[in-house]
Amino acid sequence: MTRQTLARPVLERLRRWYRLAAQTAHLMVGLPDYATYVEHRRRHHPGEPVMSREAFFRACQMRRYSPAAGRGMGCC
Repeated sequence: MTRQTLARPVLERLRRWYRLAAQTAHLMVGLPDYATYVEHRRRHHPGEPVMSREAFFRACQMRRYSPAAGRGMGCC
């Protein structure tokens, strides 16, 4: 086995760890993961439209910070 062959599984595990850490950090600050949203929509709501990344981000911000969300004039 070559050094590259041995390193491949380690790099894949590091990439997976990084993606999970980034997803966790986003959830901690109130930003749901777009890829998870798309997968959910395709699995549970086939045939229905999927928001663009920008529209998804705006909708998440409006849901979190909008006075209409019942949180007053901001996040607190």
